[in-house]
Amino acid sequence: MKKYLNLFDFKQKVDYKTEILSGLTVALALVPEAIAFALIPGFSPLTGLYAAFVLALVTSILGGRPGMISGATGAVAVIFVGLILELKNTFPGITPETILNYVFATVIIAGLLQITAGVLKLGKFIRLVPHPVMFGFVNGLAIIIFMAQFPNFYVKGTSELMSGMPFWTMLGLTLLTMLIIWGFPKITKAVPSSLLAIVLVSAIVLGFGIDTLTVADTMSEGESIKGGFPPLSIPNIPFTWETFQIIFPFAAIVAGVGLIESLLTLNIIDEITDTRGSGNKECIAQGTANIFSGFLSGMGGCAMIGQSLINTSAGARARLSGITAAVMLLVFIMFGSNLIEQLPMAALVGLMFMVAIGTFEWASFKTFRKMPTSDVVVMVLVTLITAITHNLAVAVLFGVIISALAYSWENAKRIRARKTIDENGIKHYEIYGPLFFGSTTAFAEKFDIQNDPSEVIIDFKESRVADMSGIEALNKLTERYAKVGKKVHLKHLSRDCIRLLENANEIIDVNVIEDPTYKVVVDKV
Repeated sequence: MKKYLNLFDFKQKVDYKTEILSGLTVALALVPEAIAFALIPGFSPLTGLYAAFVLALVTSILGGRPGMISGATGAVAVIFVGLILELKNTFPGITPETILNYVFATVIIAGLLQITAGVLKLGKFIRLVPHPVMFGFVNGLAIIIFMAQFPNFYVKGTSELMSGMPFWTMLGLTLLTMLIIWGFPKITKAVPSSLLAIVLVSAIVLGFGIDTLTVADTMSEGESIKGGFPPLSIPNIPFTWETFQIIFPFAAIVAGVGLIESLLTLNIIDEITDTRGSGNKECIAQGTANIFSGFLSGMGGCAMIGQSLINTSAGARARLSGITAAVMLLVFIMFGSNLIEQLPMAALVGLMFMVAIGTFEWASFKTFRKMPTSDVVVMVLVTLITAITHNLAVAVLFGVIISALAYSWENAKRIRARKTIDENGIKHYEIYGPLFFGSTTAFAEKFDIQNDPSEVIIDFKESRVADMSGIEALNKLTERYAKVGKKVHLKHLSRDCIRLLENANEIIDVNVIEDPTYKVVVDKV
């Protein structure tokens, strides 16, 4: 419990200028993203902005990964589209206000589930995600970030590309932003290049009165990011079993997607910063943040890889940057809405383009010839599923399953048996490779039961019985030998294999030959 309460490492050297400037940059980048994600299910911009403020603040204080940024995300926003459709089918004529109450309740339940996952220490299972899946996740997310910027080049309210001067102005300012972000660090790193690019491009647009798309233009008529402190929102819904049946499945999906995206982002930031975050602590922080978000008029969310990379690439390594981003976002909402709404979208689009380029694992192309074919296939499939469906949880789960099946298939082919007959006429089978569900068929084919002598020894010195399928394979094998009146001995079983046999004594009856001088290394759990 002490490590969860020890939030700030006061021994850590903090570069206050870098942390504050980086936090300001992240706050600017959060605005259009939060607005865009809120509009996916049809919420007001403030619903997304409030969520971004609450999640960024709470996870920066309580989270297991200093420097990581959380907020309203598209992966979570898409889930609410399905919830709203379900509510409209169940309650015809339901009002937007009532829908929001159901959404807030869903976010709160999702938060409770995430805290439960943290308390049960389920965050460690993110280690089961193979590296090809990580590559695919990152590449798919980079494609999503990149493609999400293209609607800013369309005529408002249509899917028609801009033409003439508006298009070239937008393109030119975007390229200028990207050039500044790329080139300025070569001169000096005193100021984050992302922040400088936004300031310079905004100054050019406002100073010369250039007519181009602004943050205000991305919102519907009459909408604004101007608001106050997030208002308290206690969900006003009937607390019935029917209500629970409607919202719980969506809450579980929100919790799962949020944790998968957050923990994968945590791993990526760990690699970039060469430090180690706490997955279980992050689960609890994400859950707490979502509970606060639900009670403070926010749509919920999770870690944001784009904003996290903006933050870490600027040199931020402490909690101060995330706290600064959250506080500045609230300042924008309460006092600076008019200024923020005048920011040119080209500057923010250019920033996100550079984030996408920096996020993409270009090195993964170099590994194509070095990686096993199965790993390459997994990486490409996860990338495509992530980019096409935007469902990160499904993409990662699919990748893990395919990787596990590929691993099982490869290991199933490795089981071998060396056969010898000693001076006493006893036949020895020396088994190599793991005996598990995938290799039981190949294992059974190694034995010549009809032609074997009356006594057989199966030696597992170089093997291991891994699961109950392996136990059952031994059970069937001994039964087949018993039917023809032959005796089988099992030799050199590891402790856990013997334990499995003892636990399975109701379904298997074998003669285990003990070898007191031999010790098998057992993996630590």
